Amino acid sequence: MAGRFAPKPTRTTTRGGHLPLPTAEDAPLDLGLTLGPLRRGPADPAFRVTPDGSVWRASRTPDGPGTIRIRIDEGKPGAEAWGPGRDWLLDGLPGLLGAEDDPTAFVPRHGLLLATLRRRKGLRLTRTGLVLESLIPSILEQKVTTHEAYGSWRTLVRKYGEPAPGPAPEGMYVMPDARTWTQIPSWEWHRANVDGKRSATIVRAARVAARLEEAARMDPPAARRRLELVPGIGPWTSAETVQRSNGAPDEVTTGDLHLPGIVGWALAGDRTADDEAMLELLAPYAGQRHRAARLILLSGRVPPRRAPRRAPGDITRL
Repeated sequence: MAGRFAPKPTRTTTRGGHLPLPTAEDAPLDLGLTLGPLRRGPADPAFRVTPDGSVWRASRTPDGPGTIRIRIDEGKPGAEAWGPGRDWLLDGLPGLLGAEDDPTAFVPRHGLLLATLRRRKGLRLTRTGLVLESLIPSILEQKVTTHEAYGSWRTLVRKYGEPAPGPAPEGMYVMPDARTWTQIPSWEWHRANVDGKRSATIVRAARVAARLEEAARMDPPAARRRLELVPGIGPWTSAETVQRSNGAPDEVTTGDLHLPGIVGWALAGDRTADDEAMLELLAPYAGQRHRAARLILLSGRVPPRRAPRRAPGDITRL
């Protein structure tokens, strides 16, 4: 799933939904690396990779639900889209594929980062332009394992979303609209293994969805401040959201259980690093700290575990 592209697409049809993107030798693109952060688990009903290498996404756009299929054809990315949100998705394709990202702004100052950058040179930072579709799954991931959060997301989207438009792969769904999120009964949150704190935060966010979606057009620090006005949304959640919605190269995640130790181990051999130590280690990459963290995670260099993972919880048994 690798190719090259230039940031300005050219439409060849007005109705058929086909949008080829021209190539550019100085702009490598790896679809898997670039779009991977948008996938919430291997069975995400809004994201699918098919055997031919195509990436399918089902999104709720300002124009309504839409499905987009992105693929590399003879080294050149192209896309087709369906549904009321078709044109919005096609217009946003360059940003989605990292056309607004500048990988050359990153200067590796550590051998691990240099080696990883050479191996993963197709990495671009995606920008979806959509806040709620990254915010809600990030809220679901608060204080639980990713396995639990992915299961909750899958359950809720399948039950309250709608089938993805067009010839999407079977089982793909568009996430619910903001009003539907506010109307999910308490017992259905419970069945989806979502506690009251997280469900209440999602409902509060959905009630001001229009104001939060405006954050996608703000600079990342202002966008995070807007999101954090909602009770229950803190620095961890806002960073995880704007990294995807705004394509923010410097918004590093703090408050994470594992990331400081991973960064500390990779850059200084210190598995006990906390947020303060992590930010100090990432300081030389100011402006590109999120990219540095992504490259560290992609390097595979993680500290050995000293204790077993926390057992997943099941609030349906409480």
